[in-house]
Amino acid sequence: MTTPLPDRAGRRCHNVLNPLHSTHYFSPDLGRELTAVGIADDRGAYFAARSAAMGAVGAGTVTATFYNFRHALVAEHVPQVWEKASPETVLAARLRAVDATLTRLLGEDVVASEEVAEAARLALRAAEACDATARPLYSAHADLPVPGPPHLALWHAATLLREHRGDGHLAALLDAELDPVEALVSHTATGKGMAPKWALGTRGWNRQDWEAASGRLRERGLLDAEGELTEAGVALRQDIEDRTDRLDRAPYEHLGAAGVERLTELAKGLLMTALANGAFPADMIGKN
Repeated sequence: MTTPLPDRAGRRCHNVLNPLHSTHYFSPDLGRELTAVGIADDRGAYFAARSAAMGAVGAGTVTATFYNFRHALVAEHVPQVWEKASPETVLAARLRAVDATLTRLLGEDVVASEEVAEAARLALRAAEACDATARPLYSAHADLPVPGPPHLALWHAATLLREHRGDGHLAALLDAELDPVEALVSHTATGKGMAPKWALGTRGWNRQDWEAASGRLRERGLLDAEGELTEAGVALRQDIEDRTDRLDRAPYEHLGAAGVERLTELAKGLLMTALANGAFPADMIGKN
C-alpha cells in the first residue's frame, strides 16, 4: 500500500527543484553560449531557451505558454530568433550552459556525487507520472532525450516537473480570472514573487500597467490601498496554489512519500549550495 503524501509535500519538493532548474536563466553561461550561436540579446536568449523545445514557434505561442510577458516584448524577439539559430542549436547551447552553471555553482565533486545521481533517479521516476494533456511546455520538453550525466539528467527531470506544474498553474490562474499583470501583482504581494522592479524589467510591462492591475485587484477586494493582499486576496492566492497542487499531484504520488521526502532533502541541499554561491540576485524576491 502506498503511504499517503503529507500535506503540500509535492509543493515543498517543487519549491527546491524549480530553482535548480532556473539557475541557468540568471547565469552568464547561458548568455555566452547563445551569443556564440548568434543570439546576443538577453531577452531573446530567454525566450529562445525556454521555448525551443516547442520548435520554431511564433510570438503568440510563446506569449500564451509563458503567460505573464507582454506580447509586444515577445514579438520583438520571436520568431526572429529562429533566423539566428535553430531550436535544435538553441537546445544544445542551453544544455552546455546548464552543465557549466551547475558545475560552477555546485562544484565538480558535488556534480559527480552519488547524491546527485540519486536525486536524478528519484526526479526522473516522479516525472514518469506527469500528464501531457493540455500541458504544452511540459509535453514539448518530455519529447527531449534524457541527458546522460546525472547532474544534467536531474536538471532535465526538474525541468519536466517545473513545466508540468507551471502548465497546471496557468489553468488555475485563468480559473481565478487573473490576467498576466494581475497575476504578477498579486504574487508579488504575497512576498514570494518577483520584486516589482524585476517583474517590470523582465516581463515588458510598465509602471502604469502595474498600477492599473493593482486598481483592478482593489476593485475586486483582493488588494488594499497599501498594496497588501486583503483577506480575500490571501484566500484567492492560497486557493490558486491548492488547485495547482491538485493538478500536479500525480508525479509525487507516483514517487511515494519516502521518495518525495528524500528528493526534497537532496534537492534542498543542492539548492543551498547554489544559493551560497550566488545563483540568484539578492534583491529578486520581495515586495519592493
